Amino acid sequence: MSNHKALNMFGRSGNPALKATTFSSVSQRASSASGIQATASSTMTLQGTVNKTGILLALVVLSASYTWNLFFQSGNPAAVMPMAMGGAIFGFILALVTIFKKQWAGITAPMYAVAEGLFLGAISGIFEMQYPGIVIQAVGLTLGTLASLLFLYKTGIVKPTENFRLMVTSATMGIGMLYLVSMLMNMFGSGGIGFIHSNGLFGIGFSLFVVAIAALNLVLDFDFIEQGSEMGAPKYMEWFGAFSLMVTLIWLYLEMLRLLAKLRSR
Repeated sequence: MSNHKALNMFGRSGNPALKATTFSSVSQRASSASGIQATASSTMTLQGTVNKTGILLALVVLSASYTWNLFFQSGNPAAVMPMAMGGAIFGFILALVTIFKKQWAGITAPMYAVAEGLFLGAISGIFEMQYPGIVIQAVGLTLGTLASLLFLYKTGIVKPTENFRLMVTSATMGIGMLYLVSMLMNMFGSGGIGFIHSNGLFGIGFSLFVVAIAALNLVLDFDFIEQGSEMGAPKYMEWFGAFSLMVTLIWLYLEMLRLLAKLRSR
């Protein structure tokens, strides 16, 4: 799970894939290269990004189904953990490649979705065996949060102002650093930071805070994607925008699982 926290430590939006100059830089390069105004068929659109987000989501579900079924057929976490860890590591590498080579997003984003799906299917199966019904709850809460924040964003109830961006980005970076320190402490046998995994009131409160920050990152993702469409970013940025949204959604889903597991274990 820590790979998503590390990823979310960078970028003005809180999502490392999206930063202040992401769309402006690529649209400027596209304009200078062509010397003419881009047509709708060659530029990023909201509908195109939505369609590609749907494709990535379907790929995540399909690959997650594979490791999910494999886990429940064997009943042994050891049977799927190598594949899950491989998917997590490969997904992290693909995410970095996509961030630095945005024009490759049409290839790397679907590969990222498949790799992360393998990881999510195995992790979800393990949680489901411990707490029956938890996965459908986490999925429902994640999709419900996505729909709610999209509504709040489109109606202008929640606006990504500069102060809003600063608050969300600072909190995201702080969470990322905390997870990184805990991971390093675990590697050196120190036991990590206890309250991160605790099911006490403080641990649950921390998980609620992380879920809230992950959810607010969605608002900033919506805003950056909309900016890209308005600025006439190249068509491949639809894949990049969809990938960026998936990074946040996967992080939010994992945090929902952690929160529900803490509540169920009390």
